[in-house]
Amino acid sequence: MKHESSLASAADANAAIRPSACPGLVRVVAARDGGICRLRLPGGVLRAPHARALAEAARAHASGVLELTNRANVQIRGVRAGEEAALSAALIAAGLGPDGIGAANSPAQACIADELRNVMQSPLAGLDPLAFDTTPLAAALIDMLRSEPRFAALSPKFALLLDGGERLAERAHPHDIWLAARGHDAAHADETRFALGLAGCPCDAPLGTLAARDIRATVRALLHAFLDIADNLVDNQADKHANVERMRDVPNREALLERARARAGFTLTPDEHGIDAKRSTSADAGSRLGAHALHANGSGYVGAQPALGRLDASTLHALAALAQAHGDGTLRVTPWQGLLLPNVPAQAMPGVLDALAALGLIHTRANPLARLVACAGSPGCAKSRADTKADAQRLAALLPRDEAAAQVHLSGCERSCAAAHRAPFTLLARAPQRYDLYAACTPASRDDDASGFGRLVATHLTIEAAAPLLARRPRSTTDV
Repeated sequence: MKHESSLASAADANAAIRPSACPGLVRVVAARDGGICRLRLPGGVLRAPHARALAEAARAHASGVLELTNRANVQIRGVRAGEEAALSAALIAAGLGPDGIGAANSPAQACIADELRNVMQSPLAGLDPLAFDTTPLAAALIDMLRSEPRFAALSPKFALLLDGGERLAERAHPHDIWLAARGHDAAHADETRFALGLAGCPCDAPLGTLAARDIRATVRALLHAFLDIADNLVDNQADKHANVERMRDVPNREALLERARARAGFTLTPDEHGIDAKRSTSADAGSRLGAHALHANGSGYVGAQPALGRLDASTLHALAALAQAHGDGTLRVTPWQGLLLPNVPAQAMPGVLDALAALGLIHTRANPLARLVACAGSPGCAKSRADTKADAQRLAALLPRDEAAAQVHLSGCERSCAAAHRAPFTLLARAPQRYDLYAACTPASRDDDASGFGRLVATHLTIEAAAPLLARRPRSTTDV
């Protein structure tokens, strides 16, 4: 009871230390359908015992509904009023908080340690034999973020990306700092160089490359330089309430880079593999669903996703059992609001696929729901102008089974919470059951055009009117 009482004061402590509207392990944020508690999973890895504990906590203190996010995290929806502290305490006691965080830690410490884990990797990090294993490097970066008190000033949204060159990776999400392996040779891993970029993704031209062994010191220097410049900008601007929270807010990144070099003394060299690397930035969409071999003996992973990223506690329990029976006892949450069962033997793959289908999970891209993304919608969010998840289900029933069709994003408002980057097609709600249709010519950042979603194609569409436009299978979004 004492620990739950201390957690009950987390909201006040967190507001003073880290003002934010982002849900977290301790910071449970109110929504229309109850509170939201978000768990950051380093590498997206969720062990079977942790999955069971998460499912039980969601049942005991919330609605039992869980969501997989586009940052490869998990969140519990419908947290009941008055049970926020008990939920956080149960999750921490089960080992779902950052390593070393337990009942003796203050709510503020738990909150900060949890939020400083925004390091995204491929779901195949450490599994793909042809890629650089980024898992030790990610652990070192997370430890660095948590060990230096000054980094507590970073926004909970401040994010890093480590791309080891895996065959399955989300390389279009923008990050504050991104690093992507270039020309990796498994036999000479120590010689691997990483391209470095700021406020973007590996689809962008990098600033240069550096050796893998220099990444930790370089990222540390960049973070200190960012905080130095952010402090100066806030001190000197007329509006003292304006925030410099993300790398994109820094007006002169070259000055930031020079400040970082002065601190760490690193050298960036030209990216010799840049052209080839940019040609292969998009992973095959079909590789995140279904069974895929990684090794000569046919073993590998099986991928699936719950419809529109949501699953219930019973399904999570069943997935944990499946991972223990046929995999390595872990699940890997993906940035496509899905999950992988890694290290599945070849002979077990057909049975695993059947079990996933029996649970109602999608394991083929031909299913229209595999290509639809929707935010919480009006039942869960006061800002949403439509019930986007219900409308997405209606839209799926009207679309053909077509693996070549493009992704469609249904957004209840302009904030675009469900998609971290601009989708090929966006249906933006204007009112209940009424949408504007946008088409993006490229999968670029939402900051690249005035609307944030691309070119306006049609307005005031019903779902029934939008479906034929989206079913034409255009060769590009400009053909709609």
